[in-house]
Amino acid sequence: MESSQGAVKSSNITEIVHKFARVCRLRSIGVFSEENHFPGIEPPTYEHSSSEATETDDYDGQKVYPQPPEEKEKEKEKEKENEKENTQKTEALETLISKLFANISALKAAYVQLQAAHTPYDAEKIQNADRLVISELKNISELKHSYRDKEKPFQDSGQDAHLLAEIQEQQSMLKTYEVMVKKFQAQIQSKDSELEKLRLELKEAFEKKDNLEKKLRQKSFRDFFESSDEDIYDPSSRLTPQYFISMVQAAAKAAHDFTKVMINMMKSAEWDLDAAANSIEPGVRYAKRAHKKYAFESYVCQRIFGGFENENFFVSDSIPAILDPEKQRQEFMAQFKDIKSSDPSDLLAISPDCVFGKFCRTKYLQIVHPKMEESFFMNLDQRDHVQNGGHPRTAFYQSFLKLAKSVWLVHRLAFCFEPRVNIFQVRKDTDFSEVYMDSIVKNVELGDGAVGLRPKVGFTVMPGFRIGKTIVQCQVYLTGMKSID
Repeated sequence: MESSQGAVKSSNITEIVHKFARVCRLRSIGVFSEENHFPGIEPPTYEHSSSEATETDDYDGQKVYPQPPEEKEKEKEKEKENEKENTQKTEALETLISKLFANISALKAAYVQLQAAHTPYDAEKIQNADRLVISELKNISELKHSYRDKEKPFQDSGQDAHLLAEIQEQQSMLKTYEVMVKKFQAQIQSKDSELEKLRLELKEAFEKKDNLEKKLRQKSFRDFFESSDEDIYDPSSRLTPQYFISMVQAAAKAAHDFTKVMINMMKSAEWDLDAAANSIEPGVRYAKRAHKKYAFESYVCQRIFGGFENENFFVSDSIPAILDPEKQRQEFMAQFKDIKSSDPSDLLAISPDCVFGKFCRTKYLQIVHPKMEESFFMNLDQRDHVQNGGHPRTAFYQSFLKLAKSVWLVHRLAFCFEPRVNIFQVRKDTDFSEVYMDSIVKNVELGDGAVGLRPKVGFTVMPGFRIGKTIVQCQVYLTGMKSID
């Protein structure tokens, strides 16, 4: 029994030794590291044949070849050198780009300085700025050559050079901004000077306006009569009716001219002139179709002379009552003389809200109906401008101002007479009177073969005036007449 038990123990020990031997052999070929062997047990050593010296035993169907440690170290060193070289090249390229940006900014700053030196012109500043531009162009050229020279490494590469280039770029930009700020400051000073000049001109314009208004009220009636270029003084009657008649004739011509302009614009707007004339003066028999133009002229005169009996045509407050009638006549004569010697557009530009300006504004809105103006100009912009206190310089409004001025002169001169001049017109179907009336159509005879019948008034075209015992005939259109010319 003892011998059999000893044999069993000996067999178990032999298996254990073989297992450890296999484990140690696996460690020797690199499957386990040296730190994984069992403590206190030294791995056994084996002798191998020549074929086993270069190739280890199979393990799980794979062969493992050992690599010499020297080659691994060389490869790692080479990789580190390549990585370092790539890093240096990247830093050098970034430095080059930073320098390029810095030089471009410096070139921009130099060019801005060159421009600023021309306004105002400064020869010394221009030369300095020109040298800066050339210097920066040379720096850019040097960068180009250093980039093309592959064998020569970039100088001043690295983080410090990169930061230095960025600082230079910011400094160049700062110089550019300083030049631009100076330029803007110069422009602001120029605008301030121009604004101050305009303020002075505006102040002078207001002073001229005040002087003109003062002049309208201070010129004396006697100075007007003593003027050599105004032939209106008659020692016996102070004012001659003949001069007043000349003013009335000028107003009649101005009304005719403005009516002609208005009719032409109505034709351009494709108005039915026959219907328009019949609406103004219905039931009138015209000797010729062309005579219907007198209906439009009557329309203009009726509205422009409306309110003639009032001191200001009822467009503003009346002149304050003056106890001395002579001083009141002096006031009207002073206004007459100043308006006559002035261009209405210039006068209204200086004082658009004077009494004459209000008269022009009111009469224009009465004569030119909104529908009429819209058909003329396709809008109401001019009407809105007049309603807001303006006086446009359009051709149509300028022709109206000529009419307004002539009527205003007749009105101011009428109030200079003592007694004052009276205005009149005749009603429709009134018998024609050669004393008070004048036919606007000349060379006419009775129609329908009627003999001994006095022609009838169709309508008044231009009103008449009475200056004491002197009569200025009104112009009328007669019905029942036919032209013989």
